[in-house]
Amino acid sequence: MLPTNRRTARTVSIYNPVHMESWLWLAGGLALVVAELVTPSGFFIIFFGAGALTVGILKIFTRIDSLPLELLLFSALSIVYLMAFRGRLRAWVQVPPAPNVDSLIGVLAIVQESLSPGVVGKVEVRGSTWSARNTSNVTLTRGQRARVSAIDGLTLTVVPE
Repeated sequence: MLPTNRRTARTVSIYNPVHMESWLWLAGGLALVVAELVTPSGFFIIFFGAGALTVGILKIFTRIDSLPLELLLFSALSIVYLMAFRGRLRAWVQVPPAPNVDSLIGVLAIVQESLSPGVVGKVEVRGSTWSARNTSNVTLTRGQRARVSAIDGLTLTVVPE
């Protein structure tokens, strides 16, 4: 039976409104992990979710009943997880860098349509069709071989071989 106050004959509640249940930490942690998965945040939120999950699990298996201690653990664990695992996680899921377009300089190109001096047309380089500008003083004919001499955005600059 709960203790009563004899003067007012009301029941005194043992519920502590500052006390945070372990399921709240677990639910909050899962919500943060899901938020990380559905947003492009760059791997920040997931570590705070891991911190909340850890505090929830610690509350289940130990007697942590102090909200300030729970918040301190949450903050410290989240920062430790962030510092320890963010770099590794980003390196693990990082997409390989795009190929270096500048590596096309000096590569052989096959002219796909006649190119007068200064005109932009089509050439084939390594099996792909590119826009190209003829910077030489001679007309390049269809099927003629040329060399890539420079790159300007997505337009190659070609000269006869």
